[in-house]
Amino acid sequence: MLRKTLFVLAIASALAACGKESKDPGKGGKNAKEQAGAAANLLVSPEDLLTIQSNALASGPVITGSVQPERNADLRAEVSAVVIQVMKENGEIVKRGDVLVRLDETSIRDGLNSAEEASRAAGQVLEQSERMFQRMKTLRASGMTSTQALEDAEIRRNNAQSDLSAAKSRAVQARQQLQRTLVRAPFDGIVSERKVSNGDTAQIGKELIKVIDPTSMRLEGLVSADKIGVVKVGQPVLFRINGYPGQDFAGKVRRVDPAANAVTRQVAVLVDFNDKEQPRVAGLYAEGRIETETVSALMIPDSALVKAGDVTYTWKVKDKALHKVNLRIGARDVRTGQWEVQSGLASGDTVLRTPGSTFKDGQKVELTAAKAVPAAAVASSSTAVAGKGN
Repeated sequence: MLRKTLFVLAIASALAACGKESKDPGKGGKNAKEQAGAAANLLVSPEDLLTIQSNALASGPVITGSVQPERNADLRAEVSAVVIQVMKENGEIVKRGDVLVRLDETSIRDGLNSAEEASRAAGQVLEQSERMFQRMKTLRASGMTSTQALEDAEIRRNNAQSDLSAAKSRAVQARQQLQRTLVRAPFDGIVSERKVSNGDTAQIGKELIKVIDPTSMRLEGLVSADKIGVVKVGQPVLFRINGYPGQDFAGKVRRVDPAANAVTRQVAVLVDFNDKEQPRVAGLYAEGRIETETVSALMIPDSALVKAGDVTYTWKVKDKALHKVNLRIGARDVRTGQWEVQSGLASGDTVLRTPGSTFKDGQKVELTAAKAVPAAAVASSSTAVAGKGN
């Protein structure tokens, strides 16, 4: 009887244990789902968030153009001669007075020698005519010659003076022609374009070499005629230059042309650089904006924007969840690189500073705060410091 009772109790205990285990797996499955849901939450810190605020946005007409040097010289041949030597290459630095191109001077030097000989001969003829005139004056005073003879001597003296002046003028011209066989730099700068080589025949007016001053760069831009009414001398201009990515340049309007182009209906505007940070290469394309007025607008940095085709959106954080918000973007402020938000966000909204590509609309967000140092650790560190002091 006792053995039967023990057997029944053993079976009951086994059944109870099986029932408890059958409940535990269900509870474990529920915990696994909760852990998976917790893992799907996005953990962000305050540094990952950005609050949208209103900032000053400079607006005004767009200006496009190119960077050109104010001081540039297109040196051309002033005499017809063969190019003997080109002294400088493209990109080389030159000083004022440096010889850049040497032309053949053989025929010009022969002409100079001939002019100088003619000048000396004319000088001798003048001296002889002057002596003859003075002698005739003496003879006329004593009555030993006629008035006609005296007048003839004076005419010969005057003609000799004219011949000498003409001979000297030809000599000066020949000397100037000889100097023009050496093409020199008119100012300190850089050779930007070499257009001849040794052995070329240079006719008068032929382009030889071009020199620019890289420290005198300026923006030669164009503005649409329908916007030119708000452009004034002295207004600030912010622009970017191809070849200098990510770098902004600032300047001021120096001059506005009084007439628009008859074909393009654009007006030329000259802009000076504000600082010494100027491009060293001429002819680069530039585009910017003349700041004619400043307005308040919601601004968002480029890093917070996501572009998918023609759609631009951002991830807004609200009620501890992510919300995909489509935006309508306006002008870009070249000073800060931020974009104007015309619709989609309001002042005070919070967005992700640098959103990723795996986020989902409605995804839960869990904010993390900076971990505080435990009081016990602070107390122990203070005790250790005090112990070292003792």
